[in-house]
Amino acid sequence: MGEYFGEDVAARYDDGSPSADDAVEFLAGLAGGGRALELAIGTGRVAVPLAARGVEVAGMDASEAMLARLRAKTDAIEAVHGDMTTTRLPGTFRLAYLVFNTINNLTTQEGQTAAFVNAAAHLEPGGVFVVEVGVPDLRRLPPGQDAVPFTVTQDRLGFDTYDTGTQEMWSHHAWRDGDVWRYASLPFRYVWPSELDLMAQVAGMRLRERYAGWRREPFTAESRSHVSVYEKR
Repeated sequence: MGEYFGEDVAARYDDGSPSADDAVEFLAGLAGGGRALELAIGTGRVAVPLAARGVEVAGMDASEAMLARLRAKTDAIEAVHGDMTTTRLPGTFRLAYLVFNTINNLTTQEGQTAAFVNAAAHLEPGGVFVVEVGVPDLRRLPPGQDAVPFTVTQDRLGFDTYDTGTQEMWSHHAWRDGDVWRYASLPFRYVWPSELDLMAQVAGMRLRERYAGWRREPFTAESRSHVSVYEKR
């Protein structure tokens, strides 16, 4: 996925990004005095404020452009160029995390499972892996329709298209740049909570808790996203 997150994306990645305060609070509590590993660390939207809380953070990312933005912010975080499914960092961690729907950037079930296996390989016994991702929005698809809009404004349009046979999806973005409209699209693979639980079992972990959000809201059938905490056995 690194090729989709080049300098053009990295340059505007943090623009208008929602606050990471709740995520940082949640993750800092799980890290305690231990080390934290971010799979797909990006520009450090979470890692930088988490490190500022006193947590020793390391990470990996497939995009050199995103890592350059992180390194411009701080030199206190060990960040390496590499794939979240195979890259190994030395030592063990109390916490690993993969947030902002990034598990969906891995476009095969095999790749998503490999990320769980890689996270578990980095964890100390009893350590936890946190995944934040949306619940597939398929209930909004009437028969014969494969697109769901998520942004409709005068200057920006966004919609997701789904293939319910393969769980493949594409996120489409169009935005006004002066007098010109620009367009970009990204491939994803949507994944169900129960499917993630099975991936965790394959990796030697178990679901410890699941919430609808970072403030530990109860997860229900109506929840649009979830924060799941998996513990290494």
